[in-house]
Amino acid sequence: MSLVLDPAAQDLLFREARTANTFTDEPVTDEQIQAIYDLVKYGPTAFNQTPLRITLVRSAEARERLVKHMAEGNQAKTSTAPLVAILSADNEFHEELPTLFPAFPQAKDLFFSERPAREGSATVNAALQAAYFIVGVRAAGLAAGPMTGVDFEGVRKEFLDDDHTPLMVVNIGKPGQDAWYPRSPRLAYDEVITTV
Repeated sequence: MSLVLDPAAQDLLFREARTANTFTDEPVTDEQIQAIYDLVKYGPTAFNQTPLRITLVRSAEARERLVKHMAEGNQAKTSTAPLVAILSADNEFHEELPTLFPAFPQAKDLFFSERPAREGSATVNAALQAAYFIVGVRAAGLAAGPMTGVDFEGVRKEFLDDDHTPLMVVNIGKPGQDAWYPRSPRLAYDEVITTV
C-alpha cells in the first residue's frame, strides 16, 4: 500500500529533509513562523494539552546570550542561523486544560494537581509538539536544525523561568553552502517493528 501524501511532499518532510549546519542570510519572517504554528497546532497530544512554548531569538544581544550556552560544535551555526528557537515545556500547562479539553475539564485537577505529574506529561507532550514544529518548518520550505548540545540550566536561567523546562534549540533558515553531513543510516523495518 502506498501513502496518500504526494511523493514530493514525502521527500520535503522526511526523505530529503536534513539538519542544516549552514544557512543563507535570507530572513525567516514572523509570518512564516505564524503559518508554521497555525499548521502544527493541530497535532495530537494527551488531553489536547499544549505545553510547548517557543522563544524566538532574533536580536543580536539575545543571540550572544544564547550562543554562550551552546556546545562548542553548535555555536557557529547558532550564531549565523537566520532564526533560532528555544523550545520548552510549560509545566503549568494544566491551567489551560478546561479551555483546551472542555469534554473533561476536571482533568486539570484530577490528573495534574501535582507538579511531578505535570512535568512528566509536559515533557512528553511538548516533545511531540516539538517534532510537529520541526516537520512544520520543513513544510514551509525551510531547514530545521534541532540541537540538544546545550547547557539547559543556563538557557533556562537566561531566557525562561522555573515553570519552563528547555527541551532543545532549533536553528531555522534556508540551507547554505555545504549545509549537509552525509546521510546517516536508519534502522530497518524489522529492527523496529514487532507484532505480538
